[in-house]
Amino acid sequence: MKENKQLLVLTHLSQLLDFVTGIGGFIVPLILWITKKDEIRNMDQHGKAILNFRISMFIYVLLCIPAVLLFGLGLLGFLVIGIFYLIFPIMNAIKASNNETPSYPFSINFIH
Repeated sequence: MKENKQLLVLTHLSQLLDFVTGIGGFIVPLILWITKKDEIRNMDQHGKAILNFRISMFIYVLLCIPAVLLFGLGLLGFLVIGIFYLIFPIMNAIKASNNETPSYPFSINFIH
């Protein structure tokens, strides 16, 4: 296995494609993880963390939809999730460049 910190950083930052394409922020990290998890050191760990984060945030978005009817609490949820979508990929890209373990708070561990 070879080390490629730049690809790990790119994988985390590729989540920001959602702000441009809508769905690319899930598809690109998924493809990078599937194709490179056995070639790049720590790609499996980083890829799983990203996908668990993305799936968890999608579930939280779905929960916010009916919560909009409850005094607009869902709107606050959408705002918080939007901030998470922006900040955590950047923070974890920095961690990846420093050989640190990725950390996505509020992630449910779907992929082990």
